[in-house]
Amino acid sequence: MNVSRIALAGGVAASTVLILAGTASAHVSVQPQGEAAKGGYATVNFKVPNERDNASTTKVEVNFPTDHPLASVMPQAVPGWDIEVTKSKLAKPLEMHGQKINEAVSKVTWTATGDKDERGIRPGDFQQFPLSIGQLPEDADQLVFKAIQTYDNKEVVRWIEEQKKGAEEPESPAPVLALTAPATGEHGAADDAKGAGSGAEAADKQTTAASDSSTSDTTARVLGIVGIVVGIAGVAFGVLAGRRRTA
Repeated sequence: MNVSRIALAGGVAASTVLILAGTASAHVSVQPQGEAAKGGYATVNFKVPNERDNASTTKVEVNFPTDHPLASVMPQAVPGWDIEVTKSKLAKPLEMHGQKINEAVSKVTWTATGDKDERGIRPGDFQQFPLSIGQLPEDADQLVFKAIQTYDNKEVVRWIEEQKKGAEEPESPAPVLALTAPATGEHGAADDAKGAGSGAEAADKQTTAASDSSTSDTTARVLGIVGIVVGIAGVAFGVLAGRRRTA
């Protein structure tokens, strides 16, 4: 009897953990494909699960951070969804590839298309929405996006709460993209410069060696010609001397 009670209690506890874990992880999130390095570009996926048993998600809105605006945002086509990219003017223009950018993407909206019973994210499913974004800021460790999820029963869930340091995860957390260190750091640049210097030194040595070799070849040729001339002169002198003796 005691063994059965222990087993039952263990099963209930395990089920409770699974339910809580599922509840905690079932929210809109964003993850990069690979890394999202500071100062670079990245492809990210917004993962949207359906948390309802009797409704489908038919609209997803992702709002972009205003403190770190992104000048380049390109969505990938998602079958069964229309995509709308909204841009807004910037209070302070951005400089990108030597050009000033006066506006940036402020929101991307996906709206489900097709038959009412088949469209959108149905109960028990999830959908990923890919975006190519950049140029990522160099002075931030993360980007916070605020997402709004709309169901076909008119229910709206706002994933807009920011995580506070040391506090528990909010009930409707906003998607957060963690940024990694730049792909090439100061040490890499220094190593490249050092390598370039070593290459220049090697090239100088090769040039000097080639110059020395060229000089040696020229000297040898001159000495050879002089030797030939001297030899010819010696032969001529011998012939003249022989003629004089015969005379």
